[in-house]
Amino acid sequence: MKITAIEFFPVNMKLANPYTIAYETIDHTTNIFLYIKTNSPICGYGCAAPDLAVTGETAANVLDCLNNVVAPDLRGSDPLRLSYIMERLKAKLPTNPSALAAVDMALYDILGKKANLPVWKILGGYRTRIKTSITIGILPVIDTLKMAKEFISQGFTCLKIKGGINVDEDIERIKMVRKEVGAKIELRFDANQGYTVEQSIKFVEQTQEEKLELIEQPTPKGEPDLLGRVTKNVPLPVMADESLLNLRDAFRLAKSELVDMVNIKLMKVGGISEALHINSVARAASFEVMIGCMDESALGIAAGLHFALARYNVVYADLDGHIDLINDPAAGAVTIQAGVLYPSNTPGLGVDIK
Repeated sequence: MKITAIEFFPVNMKLANPYTIAYETIDHTTNIFLYIKTNSPICGYGCAAPDLAVTGETAANVLDCLNNVVAPDLRGSDPLRLSYIMERLKAKLPTNPSALAAVDMALYDILGKKANLPVWKILGGYRTRIKTSITIGILPVIDTLKMAKEFISQGFTCLKIKGGINVDEDIERIKMVRKEVGAKIELRFDANQGYTVEQSIKFVEQTQEEKLELIEQPTPKGEPDLLGRVTKNVPLPVMADESLLNLRDAFRLAKSELVDMVNIKLMKVGGISEALHINSVARAASFEVMIGCMDESALGIAAGLHFALARYNVVYADLDGHIDLINDPAAGAVTIQAGVLYPSNTPGLGVDIK
């Protein structure tokens, strides 16, 4: 089998419900869809969800990479030699993780179709489904409570609350949400780098009664030692997100025991292949792992889900980035029932691009 052509196109998608995090408000996203053709009936789909603040890329940057590096490099290659192709591209695109992720998932899609198996089974098939949290951005308390009730009415049992701008308001918001939703709903909190060490400790101390599941990336990503100071001074599990961009970051976090958990996002680490390596480091360090996402098409969510289902220590999922996207070409690639994500059991990633 040989790759004969590579096509790609950007899709700008608005969010039905814009949201705010510690450093920006998001109302739309641009994903780049990738289509790898072969000299057989089999083809593969992938997508990139660049984010300048997280992946360091723009849509224009990804398009340039695909046009000038990926397309000429892959043409004529055997798509089943996935590791060889990805190592070659990593050397040429060291700062373009979402572009790499798009290629990686398209190659896995081809591999699954060739094997006539869904990717999650090829990768190990540890579980068949996983519960996902759903995110509530930074809002006034009354709006946060309204949204929390709406999500619970839809069957979600795990809420991820964003904060990081005002620690006192965040504490009040968490207390009010817990009072509103009761003890059975799981609550996670993400400060998106907005806190100092002292604010992080204050937040955890004053929300202990609310029994949060974890606190995600409370301090700035450029100073990982601050995460370590928080981790050593609070009883709540601390998770790294923006501080984990590659395998080297995973090793540093593990070696110095700076966190309890890590959030792996395919778009920021470069795809399933690299996520598997990072997950192995996490498991060696006894870290629990969350599979997270950007604002990305259901195609990207499907790839993240297949990875999550394959590995024992990927015990948390935050795969809701597709839910509010308008006119997603890959809508329906995954199924959510009562807050639980199920993959398509068709070969590959199970995605059909409209």
